[in-house]
Amino acid sequence: MLRLRKPDGVTTKSVLVAVSGNSADEEAVRFAAQMMEPQRGSLYIVHVIEVERSLPVDSELPFHTTRGDDLLDRMERTARPFRCEVYSELLQARLAGHAIVHEAAERDVDAVVIGMPYKTKYGSFTLGDAAPYVLEHALCRVVLWRSEIQEEANHDRTASDHSNLSEVDHGTG
Repeated sequence: MLRLRKPDGVTTKSVLVAVSGNSADEEAVRFAAQMMEPQRGSLYIVHVIEVERSLPVDSELPFHTTRGDDLLDRMERTARPFRCEVYSELLQARLAGHAIVHEAAERDVDAVVIGMPYKTKYGSFTLGDAAPYVLEHALCRVVLWRSEIQEEANHDRTASDHSNLSEVDHGTG
């Protein structure tokens, strides 16, 4: 496991980590929890369900809600060994980036951590929509935790391999 070494003079008492059900989530949660040691501060884990504009933002979305609750439960278990105070919340919003920035401001956190897989779109690496928004608008430090490049990401893909690119990546863009 990677051990974080904080720069001198940097104190982190609270961190918000945005998770979306991707391969980088667990590492991002561990990283966020380590950012607070030895202070043992507050870790806020959020998952944002992006609601289509054709629906009211507070619509009942049972499939997404169940998936989000399961994800948050897993992430709480991941954070448990770090003995920090863990709070998790499922949010619904039009745009994940806006919801993450708003929640970070409401909680007055010292940092936001966003875990993201290595993704490409049209053959080029992409951050999606949420991460750039958070980087631009968050009032605190922002850390992007990108997972390692998988072997298959290094090979040319056919158009059929990109069929999942149209799916919305809820929470981290």
